[in-house]
Amino acid sequence: MRLFIFLLCLVVVSCAKSKQDQGEQLYAMHCARCHTLPNTEYLTKELWAENILPDMGARMGIRDPKFNPFKGYSFDEQYELIEQGIYSSVPTISEEDWELLKAYIIQNAPEELPEIPNRETQPLDKFKFNQVALDSIPGTTISFLDFNKSSLSIVTGELNGSIKQYQFKNDTTEQFYTAPSPVTATTNTENGTFITAVGILDPSQEKEGAIFLKQGDSISTLASELHRPVHTLIHDFNKDGKSEIVISEFGNLTGALSLLKQNDQSVYEKSILIQNPGAMKTIVRDLDKDGNDDIVFLKAQGDESIMVLYQKENLTFSRDYLVRFSPIYGTSWFEMVDVDNDGDEDIITVHGDNADKTQILKPYHGMRIYLNNGNNEFEESYFYPMYGATRSETADFDQDGDMDIALISTFPDYADRPVNSFIYLENTGNPEFEFITRTLPLEADGKWFLMKAADVDADGDQDIILSAFTYFFSSIPKDLAEKWSASSADLLILENTLH
Repeated sequence: MRLFIFLLCLVVVSCAKSKQDQGEQLYAMHCARCHTLPNTEYLTKELWAENILPDMGARMGIRDPKFNPFKGYSFDEQYELIEQGIYSSVPTISEEDWELLKAYIIQNAPEELPEIPNRETQPLDKFKFNQVALDSIPGTTISFLDFNKSSLSIVTGELNGSIKQYQFKNDTTEQFYTAPSPVTATTNTENGTFITAVGILDPSQEKEGAIFLKQGDSISTLASELHRPVHTLIHDFNKDGKSEIVISEFGNLTGALSLLKQNDQSVYEKSILIQNPGAMKTIVRDLDKDGNDDIVFLKAQGDESIMVLYQKENLTFSRDYLVRFSPIYGTSWFEMVDVDNDGDEDIITVHGDNADKTQILKPYHGMRIYLNNGNNEFEESYFYPMYGATRSETADFDQDGDMDIALISTFPDYADRPVNSFIYLENTGNPEFEFITRTLPLEADGKWFLMKAADVDADGDQDIILSAFTYFFSSIPKDLAEKWSASSADLLILENTLH
């Protein structure tokens, strides 16, 4: 009898292990087709079961009667999603395998995520705090922030389409233009000012975005029907004397990185560089040193990554990955800068977008430094955890020969008072990257959203501009919502007192 029970236990254990192994194989096979394989421990059992798996199943053609992937979309949007094959019309996995896959994920997911340990912080010294009201209306919805070096003015774009220019030295604000929808980019050139309007700010399949050119009092539409454009890059890539426009159409379930090129009649014609959602930011580099300017860009949805499009000839490109991330990271920003002073540019990335289906505090959010080995091969060398981190600005703010880093969080831990939505990392000069963490005083607290490093007061050192945003993407405590919505501070200028 004992032998029978022993053998039965062996069979049960073997069977369970076999199913576990099958689930693991299915997970690796199906969940790494379009992006890196996410760690099952990065989300809780509840989030996997209630938020992720139903949508994941719908994409694989498995229908959950409790989940309608087309809910909230118009007929035209639904048609596009079907045409693009976002949700497969036929199962790509059997029901049996789907159950094994789900069981594997739920079994290996934790009940809750670990917390970021408390760390020692110090006051932010060497900066003077200047709160600026651009108008008399409480609350702020600044969707774009930049600095115009030639006019020494801070440029802001807002949800209502308003573009303002603020001069710090004489404390004056000028209305520049009002776009038909929220502004996400402006670029000044000798040919005029290029203005990007997102169309619909919230997640949508509607293509209502546009790019305008303002030349004096004249306004022309260069492109329309863009899918939620969030960034534009104006550059003459083929050196023919005419600038091209690279558009990050972030989109939603669909999107694209697109290119506008002028034809012989100076009319812009559009082509698609990458047909995928999540294009967030682009910069120009010649990474392969062949004399042709390349495009380095951040893809912040699905296959989260930093990619490069190497320019070949006649505006043709080949693509390659520089860094890839877990699709759960919420990648939001990147910079290319020589962090370790070895002569080549490294990559700083920021992760913390938490406006999706899994709004919990995530210990893997924060800032990462990827060092370049000299051959454009990048390896993660440092991680600074920060809940909901979304922006960084890197510069030698104290001019001591090493790079300091300013960080903003759009989704901080609101239980941590004062709320650390801004952190300044003062580099100690240690080659292993040791930073002193500095925070804002309580009187400079705010719902800071965007950030720009610039010499605002033209005294030879880098200041930091923070802009507020009281359009809330996630639930926040009532007292903070009321406080920030009633505040008249649109900007906080951290004036460097080095000079």
